[in-house]
Amino acid sequence: MNYKDVRQILNRLNLSPKKHLGQNFLTDKNIVRKIISTSEISREDIILEIGPGLGALTESLVEKVKKIYAIEIDPILSKYLSEVFSIYKNVEIINDDILEVNLPKHNKVISNLPYTITGPILEKVFFKENPPSGILTIEKSIGNRIFLSGNYKEFSRISITLNTFMNPMLKYNIPRNSFYPIPKIDLLLIKIVPNEHLNPFLSDKNTRTFFLKFVAGIMPYKGKNIVNAISYYFKAIKKNYFKKDKILQILTRSGYENKKLFNFKIDEIIEICRLFYS
Repeated sequence: MNYKDVRQILNRLNLSPKKHLGQNFLTDKNIVRKIISTSEISREDIILEIGPGLGALTESLVEKVKKIYAIEIDPILSKYLSEVFSIYKNVEIINDDILEVNLPKHNKVISNLPYTITGPILEKVFFKENPPSGILTIEKSIGNRIFLSGNYKEFSRISITLNTFMNPMLKYNIPRNSFYPIPKIDLLLIKIVPNEHLNPFLSDKNTRTFFLKFVAGIMPYKGKNIVNAISYYFKAIKKNYFKKDKILQILTRSGYENKKLFNFKIDEIIEICRLFYS
């Protein structure tokens, strides 16, 4: 499926790309091949594809895997895909919102993620016990925060959360003109695999939820000392019994210094979160 094919299909469907849905359609066959080769797929793989669009990836996967669940929010595209892939028994097109639907069982996610909701998708799909592998096209600025570089400016909430549950393996620049319409952001193809040594604290849904909220609450203050960062978070959620002196006492008792938040390792942040959950 090239640029001309995409334009013809969109015209036939009387469909204009919707910016709020992050609709940028893949037109470069070389990039499709790169995504497929990076995926290292087998006949036993069950694939989740998020936002398949016109099926550029789907058509390259369908004869190589056991099953594809393609979740498409746009009803026009969903109907089109259902017709195109009706001859295949191993493709199921699901017309629904990825953030609302109950996910079918799968072991790999291969997708050009909708850029407007990348963070919520990552949280729903990967931040859990036994997550799938992911081969994803995402915004480059997000990808750079996922691959820890030691750069203070790129250390963020997603740096901690994704590296807690997953191991980033590789990244590959994708030209903007590989899509129609051409996005205004730079893109990366990334591969992430499950962290084989997930901290036991995160094995329960309740503790995972607390951890994700805790990280989201303290990371806006990554340039502050950790006592201040945690204090601001608990004030925001009105847990006023955690005063600064009590926070310092809890941290000191466990051997943590009151240094800048960005100086802490991810494993240390998980353990600090566990202290306050307790």
